[in-house]
This record gives sequence, structure tokens and C-alpha cells, in this order.
Amino acid sequence: MGKLTVREITLFGILGAMTFAAKYVMAVLPNIEPVSLMVMLFAVTFGKKALYPIFLYVAMEILFYGLGTWNVMYLYIWPCLGILSWGLREMKSPLGWAVLSGAFGLMFGAMCMPVDMVIGGPGYALSKWVSGIPFDIAHCIGNFVMALILFSPMRTLMEKMNLR
Repeated sequence: MGKLTVREITLFGILGAMTFAAKYVMAVLPNIEPVSLMVMLFAVTFGKKALYPIFLYVAMEILFYGLGTWNVMYLYIWPCLGILSWGLREMKSPLGWAVLSGAFGLMFGAMCMPVDMVIGGPGYALSKWVSGIPFDIAHCIGNFVMALILFSPMRTLMEKMNLR
């Protein structure tokens, strides 16, 4: 990924911390979170270096809430969204980004199933996923609306921050 400059270290630290703080503030709303939006923005703006603010966010989750199974899931779920976003980085349509973000929210519970299968087997994983579908629907709607409204203006802002 190359060496990080002092400016990048500072920027990624701020972005990772801001992502954690924004999620914390929005925690009163079930499964409505800004992390998906931020991960997509990090990926299209910083490419592989997006992993730095993403994993800083995960580290802050561990420090604040403790180590749990969701942390393991975050280690592959957020990079998956980043990879998808990087692959679609040329897309300019706010609706396209909203659909990606909404679909990601809807599939979030299903993406947690590999860890749940290890913990409790297929029956546990399936029951946990099915019982979480209402939260995945809320996640889908929240992600869709947030990306539809905020992705384009925040992308412009992030690209300005990335200027060398």
C-alpha cells in the first residue's frame, strides 16, 4: 500500500474517529449508521489505503465496546464493501450508490453467517439471520437514504481532502 505521509496518517486517524463518533451518536436508531457511507467514500477516494480508516474504526469499536464476534465480522464485511465500492468508483449516479449501500444493509445479516456458523452451527446461524431481517431492512432503508442524499456531496469533499 506504500508509505503513509504524516498528512495521510492524520487524515485517516480523523476519518476513522469521525466514523466511530458518528455511529455512536446515531446508535439510538436501530441499524441506522453512517459506516457504510463512509466505507464507500474511503474506498473510492483512497483506494487500498481506505483500509487504514476502516480498521481504525474497527479498533475503536473494540476499545470502546470490547472484543466480540461482531468485531471479527467487521474485519471482512467492511473491506468487502470497500472492494465493491472501489470496483464501482467510476459510477457517478447517486441512485447507484444508494442501491449499493441499501443492498449492503439488506445483506449485512447474511454476511455475518460464516462467523455465526463457526460459533453455533448452521441452525444457529440461520435463526440469527432470520430473526435479524427486520434490522437488515432498517439498515437497508437507512443506508439507501443516507447514500442518496450524502454520497455525492461528501465524495466531492473527500476528493478535495485527498489532494496532494
